[in-house]
Amino acid sequence: MSTKIPVVQIDSKSLSNVSTDEKRAKRHLDDTATKPSVFDTPAGLEAYRPPASYENAHRFDPTARWTWREENRLVRKTDIHIMIWAFIMFFSLELDRSNHLQANADNFLDDLHMTTNDFNLGNVLFKLSFLCAELPSQLVSKRVGPDVWIPCQMVLWSIVSMSQFWLKNRTTFLVCRCLLGFLQGGFIPDIVLYLSYFYTKSELPIRLAFFWVSNYTADMASAFLATGILRLRGVNGHAGWRYLFLIEGGLTLLVGICSFFMMPASPTQTKAWFRPKGWFSEREEVIMVNRVLRDDPSKSDMHNRQALTPYMIWEALKDWRMWPLYSLGLTHMVPVQPPQTYLTLSLRNLGFTTTQTSLLSIPSTFLGMCLLVLAAFMSEAINSRVLATVILQFWALPLLIALYTFNKSTSQWAYYAVVSLIAGFPYVHPIQVAWASRNSYSVRTRTISASVYNMCVQMGGIISANVYRNDDKPLYKRGNRVLLGICCMNICLYIGNFVFYRTMNTKREKIWNSWSAKEKQEYLENTKDEGNQRMDFRFAY
Repeated sequence: MSTKIPVVQIDSKSLSNVSTDEKRAKRHLDDTATKPSVFDTPAGLEAYRPPASYENAHRFDPTARWTWREENRLVRKTDIHIMIWAFIMFFSLELDRSNHLQANADNFLDDLHMTTNDFNLGNVLFKLSFLCAELPSQLVSKRVGPDVWIPCQMVLWSIVSMSQFWLKNRTTFLVCRCLLGFLQGGFIPDIVLYLSYFYTKSELPIRLAFFWVSNYTADMASAFLATGILRLRGVNGHAGWRYLFLIEGGLTLLVGICSFFMMPASPTQTKAWFRPKGWFSEREEVIMVNRVLRDDPSKSDMHNRQALTPYMIWEALKDWRMWPLYSLGLTHMVPVQPPQTYLTLSLRNLGFTTTQTSLLSIPSTFLGMCLLVLAAFMSEAINSRVLATVILQFWALPLLIALYTFNKSTSQWAYYAVVSLIAGFPYVHPIQVAWASRNSYSVRTRTISASVYNMCVQMGGIISANVYRNDDKPLYKRGNRVLLGICCMNICLYIGNFVFYRTMNTKREKIWNSWSAKEKQEYLENTKDEGNQRMDFRFAY
């Protein structure tokens, strides 16, 4: 057996080999699909052997081998059982998170005697509550399991969403936005951690892209539903937007209840009293567990019911290697969020009817969905997170310049076209979530980093919610100048991330290659470095 110690992190050359293997798999399905890993050497096996407490430890087998035919079939099966339901759950969250935007098409603000500043405040409080709940929710999820906590979240927030039928004024609107934000806050990092149990690093970005496609699908579905539901205005003396909250909240409640039965705790825990045979055979469980651990041995660091201690939380928070990614989460969507949020209000102010406004919001949603999937595929095809995500800024920059030049005599259709293109921006957030997950390289750090990154995104939402002010309407000249400045700053931030991670990798590669095989083996056996601190880890960028 070779004495060469394999590097854990897959570098760009290895990634191209993976891509080649996947193409080859289509022609030679019965070839061995098992990829080389640290488990192929005695030192690596002992250094990374899953502890007995790991929930899938009984299926770990470093000698396991399987074919591309088996792996491809298993991935498709996992997509059917795990990914599709994750799609449905996120679809439900988006219905309840953004249906207030469709409510704007039905004189929502006037009925509650509110101004756009009140609406902005509601968005700020929602995002503030959302980010405050991120980390606590992750801690609860890590202790009881996402398969238990996520359905509980969904049932609770759907009840709040339905209660918006009885909104009376500004105060009740703000209270409901706070409650919704707090109850929905941990859902996204919880589900990202959950999906990482089932998929490899190269598979997760594409799955997260389709996961976020549910966001766009929900927005389009909500627009279509709104065209019908909002026509109920006057039925029993109630506004149409009240029925919108009630009906869409009821749909989420149904999905939340079903989720208790549709989310297994792990790849080897799919059997239940209502599913006695489970979803996967013993052979499939062996393949699933070992292919994920071969891709990322750190996924066995903690079992799926193990709580994080205060020390673990502190160690993850002070991981400065993740901070550049957090900075991107804070500002990368600010240039496009205000025009997107105000799209329905802007259309009403331009004179479009309620039905026209709902339908005219659909093209931008469809465009954004297509660009999201394209960006996700591009990130893996070119093996570059930076190039695949900075495109949002280059997309927004010329459109914001055009928007800034508009005046009161500008055609309403020209305004609609530009704002729709801005609102249909390439949504690179899922790629950056997967990027943060990949660079965390431990369950502990991955759990915290998912929350911190998403908290930064919500803080960015708070910033964007205050860019367009009531005294700046209808053209928001001051606000658009701010957006242009942030867009230019973001381009510099992406360049900085590229230089930072590339420099880190270059330094580690130089040190690693200077060691002899014996020194590398001694390092693996004795090092106290953990996660992305390890000398054999390489950052993605």
